[in-house]
Amino acid sequence: MTPAGTQYALFESVEAIPVEQAPQELAGRRFSDYVVYVDESGDHSLASIDRDYPVFVLALCVFHKRHYAEKIVPAVEKLKFNYFGHDSVVLHENEIRKQKGDFTFLAHRPTRDAFMAGLTSIMEASNFILIACVVDKARMHRSAGALTNPYHIALGMGLEALRGFLAEKGQDGVKTHVVVECRGKKEDAELELEFRRICDGDNPGNRVLPFDVVFADKKTNLAGLQLADLVARPVGLNYLRPAQPNLAFDVLKKKFYCDGGRACVGTGYQDVGLVIYPPQKAKSPDEPTEAVAPTRNPQST
Repeated sequence: MTPAGTQYALFESVEAIPVEQAPQELAGRRFSDYVVYVDESGDHSLASIDRDYPVFVLALCVFHKRHYAEKIVPAVEKLKFNYFGHDSVVLHENEIRKQKGDFTFLAHRPTRDAFMAGLTSIMEASNFILIACVVDKARMHRSAGALTNPYHIALGMGLEALRGFLAEKGQDGVKTHVVVECRGKKEDAELELEFRRICDGDNPGNRVLPFDVVFADKKTNLAGLQLADLVARPVGLNYLRPAQPNLAFDVLKKKFYCDGGRACVGTGYQDVGLVIYPPQKAKSPDEPTEAVAPTRNPQST
């Protein structure tokens, strides 16, 4: 039976939206053309390590602001209107996967398949750049870094990769906002202190990084934070079980910041857009290799 009410085409648009433009003159500009949304998968505690998921993943989704505002946000809103009748629902990977809370309706297989197909279409059409940092807590616990906060390690690696991407785009001379989800007063204070320390020059190049952190409550219902939440766990699962089918990661492979730019999407992202800590030698083509420097070939967003 055809459901009542209007079903909105997720990417219906009056006119085409240009995604990539030549770098503009930055003189007098305050902000870059990009905004970054960050979320995590797994916990950063080393005191107790989950044997089934012994990793911490930090995912940075880098959006061109016009593409995000004019294409991605409306598509996410339409998906919510189609399935909930309103847009106050927050898309959360854990609740979707476990079919709980607002997502109990996903227990109906045909509806779940259609909903997941809609989410996948948004991911595929979203021209964001993905930078992900995977901290193997089990291996880290046995190393000299056992007393280091995995979140801070991942943040440092992520911001360094972000700097490289923005430099390619000629956007490293103006401020870029990095939006993270609030976790608690103490945790947020510690994160902000670490963020400022890294941006003030405590990084591999001893550079001052023009980034500013913004803390957002989940209730602000930002599409970018929700997409970041959806991508983090598939990255972690691919690291833990690279031979296991992972349809979500198959989509994400083409989003990673990579060596070689647009012509090489889906390859060359290990140790560029996907960074593993502690570093390890590759045992198969699917596992991370030693770090290589990007070739400064701008990647499309």
